[in-house]
Parts: sequence; C-alpha cells; structure tokens
Amino acid sequence: MAKEEDLLSSWRELTPEKQQKVLEYVETLKSESASTVSEPEYIPKTPLAKKLWAIRQEAIASGMKLLNSSEIEQELAERRGGYRES
Repeated sequence: MAKEEDLLSSWRELTPEKQQKVLEYVETLKSESASTVSEPEYIPKTPLAKKLWAIRQEAIASGMKLLNSSEIEQELAERRGGYRES
C-alpha cells in the first residue's frame, strides 16, 4: 500500500496540467501492456496437430478471419439448411 500512498501524495503536488500528462502516460502504458499480452504459444505434439497448426497459421497470415464458436454454429446450421433469420 505504501507505493499507492506515495503515488497519491506525489499526484497531489502536481499541477493540473502535469496530472493530465500522468493520466495520458498511464493510458499509454495500459495500451502497451494490453497489446503485448498474448496467449501462450501453442506447441503441437502430434503430426496431425502440427499440420493443422501450420494451416491455421497460414490462414491467419493471409488475413482470413477466424470464426468464434457462435459463428461456427451459425455457419453449420446454414450449410445444413437449419438456419432461419428471425
């Protein structure tokens, strides 16, 4: 808690303009950390998994949009004739 108290104490000593700069800097730090946080790298173990992973990586690199689970369900229903727009 000491760091938070030190930060707050220092914050109160700043002019409003410098407080604004601090807020902007914090937002920059937050966006940097959000963009650098990534999923742990998946390492396929079987030959089939390696082949499928390579195909997936090629699709992503080519700009193909991956579907989420609800989009997959909708596409399957459309292909099978069970999808109806309400």
